[in-house]
Amino acid sequence: MNIFDSIPSPDINLIQLGPFRIYFYALFILSGIVAAVVLTSRRLSRRGGQPGLVIDIAIWTVPFGIVGGRLYHVVTHPNDYFFPGADLWKTLYVWEGGLAIFGAVIFGSVGAYIACRRAGLRFLSFADALAPGMLLAQALGRLGNYFNQELFGTPTTLPWGLEIDPSQPAFPVGLPVDTLFHPLFLYEILWNLFGVIIILLADRQFNLRWGRALGLYLVIYGTGRTWFESFRLDPTEFELLGVKINMITAAVVAIIGLIVIVVQSLRHREPETSPYLPGRAWSSEKTPVDSL
Repeated sequence: MNIFDSIPSPDINLIQLGPFRIYFYALFILSGIVAAVVLTSRRLSRRGGQPGLVIDIAIWTVPFGIVGGRLYHVVTHPNDYFFPGADLWKTLYVWEGGLAIFGAVIFGSVGAYIACRRAGLRFLSFADALAPGMLLAQALGRLGNYFNQELFGTPTTLPWGLEIDPSQPAFPVGLPVDTLFHPLFLYEILWNLFGVIIILLADRQFNLRWGRALGLYLVIYGTGRTWFESFRLDPTEFELLGVKINMITAAVVAIIGLIVIVVQSLRHREPETSPYLPGRAWSSEKTPVDSL
């Protein structure tokens, strides 16, 4: 006998406090950001970075990432926002869902690079410290997708099939109302948490510096996302040669990650003694120790 027959979806996605609406999606996104900042700060400090520096970088990275994530989502889902009588202000309603990780990573990287240059920090040193925190943040963010009922795969008869309210816009037309779907939000949560463990263990064993932890993050996330996108039900209209753009992007991300690992391993065989640019080192009585 199965422990459960299906995974029910929540029938609420927000809390009403007087005139204010607090969306669970926004709460989980924020919790992911906090978790990433805490883990990254700990890792960067152990590599010789100034305590509290990650918060300064996050002030640049987070807004850039949110703008980029929203922009990528809106551009790849134009029919959801641009039609006769559409409320164009909804393109800004990030709390209702719709932050694409690829856009967030690209734009967030620009913000992080600017902040790192201002602080005299090597961008790749920061990215290496951030790598497992990114996966942790993405895992927490996927819980927001669960409450919004917006991340699921093809129909399934597996006992952990996900229930989706037929009134949801993403529910496929023509399917029975009791159809169950692959819980992609859960698959990606588990995959991302697995990736966090892999990066932490690999960093401890092989001392991943000079961008190699970043490369491993790109390989892990890109590989998993390519697989998930292959059976995700998503209303994106963008395809290339009949293949969804997100699937292509994910595969390219994984390939770039592999290239980063190979190239940086060949270019930098020496240890990274400081995360700072030459002449910008921060001194402290505390001796940096190996990262987690």
